[in-house]
Amino acid sequence: MPERVVFRGKTASEVEGINMQDFTKLIKARARRYLKKNSLQYRSLNEKVERYKKGGIDKPIKTQTREAVILPSWINMKFEVYNGKEFIQLVIAPNMIGRRLGEFVYTTKRVQHSAPGIRATRGSKFLAQK
Repeated sequence: MPERVVFRGKTASEVEGINMQDFTKLIKARARRYLKKNSLQYRSLNEKVERYKKGGIDKPIKTQTREAVILPSWINMKFEVYNGKEFIQLVIAPNMIGRRLGEFVYTTKRVQHSAPGIRATRGSKFLAQK
């Protein structure tokens, strides 16, 4: 069975072996500019990833840098990304490459309303007040 394409015509094994220069040619301009700018937070996150890989550390990397572009060297690594309230665990898959960490950790949850309280709305005025 042929390997599945996961990123811009490349298979998962090809993406893992890609160098940074070729990777920047494959990603979109906005992500490329972000990598070129190489802010301090992103640089420290990248250093932490390298340290975890060299040391063979398996625990997740905690970060608040939601705008970090996912690199091919991060495949199968665990991250805990801050959503504004708590850290949500995320395992990097090959199809996530070139996108941002924040795209996979939502900042808002689905609203679930319960039954209306007394004097909550005009329609609840006629409900039994048990």
